[in-house]
Amino acid sequence: MMSNRPRALGTVLLAAIAAVWIAGLAGLAVRATVAQESTPGVVGNPTGTSGCVPDAQATPAADQTAFTIVSEESAARYRAQEELASQRATEAVGETTAIIGTILFDAAGNPQPCSRFDVDLRTLQSDEARRDNYLYSNTLETETYPLATFVLTGVKGLDGPLADGEETTFTLVGELTMHGVTNLVTWDVTATLDGDTLTGSAVTSFNMADYSIEEPVVGPVLSVNENIQLEVDMTATWAG
Repeated sequence: MMSNRPRALGTVLLAAIAAVWIAGLAGLAVRATVAQESTPGVVGNPTGTSGCVPDAQATPAADQTAFTIVSEESAARYRAQEELASQRATEAVGETTAIIGTILFDAAGNPQPCSRFDVDLRTLQSDEARRDNYLYSNTLETETYPLATFVLTGVKGLDGPLADGEETTFTLVGELTMHGVTNLVTWDVTATLDGDTLTGSAVTSFNMADYSIEEPVVGPVLSVNENIQLEVDMTATWAG
């Protein structure tokens, strides 16, 4: 392992990420200008990531190193409270492991803007195929908007690099794009660095109206709570 390997985590997701809605991970060197929030979620309009290449995975520059998300060891999911005609309120959970991404670090170990992750919403699965099919074709319109993408812009509550084996909590700030809409969002993150491996979990939430998503009321579903929780469990390994 190289002695100058970054010692800080920028762990995202999908968001890592949406139903997944994700789907996130993030950046840490740049401080985002947002109001302090007591809970994660949508905090405003996008701040702009003009320096990032759209529709492409983050690629390290000559002076950067990267951690790459291990898809088979990661997951993104949504949690939604729904009311069914024949039951009391219940929780719908959909999950996918179709999440990819890269976390970039500079030579000093600071996570860099443009770190990102993408979640394939077409692969979300819950315990009910009818729910999934309706989400694909109507709610999320995944043929038109197949991905949920989170791009890092900043971090709050992390004063230095992560220490090996120590669990750390902080807040990630960045732009979550889903269903053709981009919002500035915050994620509550818990992460651990263990040698060349970063592991972490992140959670955020949004109202369906934030992403122009219509309430999925169909069949036995009488109503769905407007607020949706997104979670990402992520493992990333040092790519050099």
